[in-house]
Amino acid sequence: MRLLVIEDYTPLRKAVVRGLEEAGYAVDSTGDGKEGLWYAQSNDYDLIVLDLMLPGLDGWGILRSLRQEGQQTHVLILTARDTVDDRVVGLDMGADDYLIKPFALEELLARVRALLRRKYQSKNPSLRVGDLEIDQVTRKVQLGGNAIQLTSREYALLELLALRAGEVVTRSEIWERLYEFNSQAQSNVVDVYIGYLRKKLDRPGLPPLIHTRRGHGYWLGEYEF
Repeated sequence: MRLLVIEDYTPLRKAVVRGLEEAGYAVDSTGDGKEGLWYAQSNDYDLIVLDLMLPGLDGWGILRSLRQEGQQTHVLILTARDTVDDRVVGLDMGADDYLIKPFALEELLARVRALLRRKYQSKNPSLRVGDLEIDQVTRKVQLGGNAIQLTSREYALLELLALRAGEVVTRSEIWERLYEFNSQAQSNVVDVYIGYLRKKLDRPGLPPLIHTRRGHGYWLGEYEF
């Protein structure tokens, strides 16, 4: 999944970005409000982590602009403003969650996972496609009861396909979800990682789980359609 972090305190921003990246997310970040709004308007993010006290344009202004434009990206406000009135205003303006500083990284990650499940209308943190099981909390994958070892990028790709199981996901959508704005990855990297996943998931004598819709993209499911 692709996330945007807008936080002006550099040490905290770097720590949050590092924690999210270690959890397998592609992350863009900025400490400036106006640049943050530009990022949010120019890219398709799964979630935005938003501080309120920002130079250039505060978090309230960013949130207001996005919602007035009709943008539905989930927003998690991350702020030291801890009054009930602040939380009420933030949620009423269209924020999806509100986390007070200081916070535990584990709680931030849990809230991010919960919001992403909401985005894909999945309440259950365990995704199943046939006998493939993905635990989104532990990031463990099993196929037919056997553990499958995946790199963080392989896991992110498989999770995306599983969240949209039975639906064709285009190469451009995969790229946008798995790579940061300034990524220098080569244009064929999506096909390469699909190949890596197939080698780990395909089993002799059984139909494949990953299918290609030529000219469109890939989809995850037990049967071809």
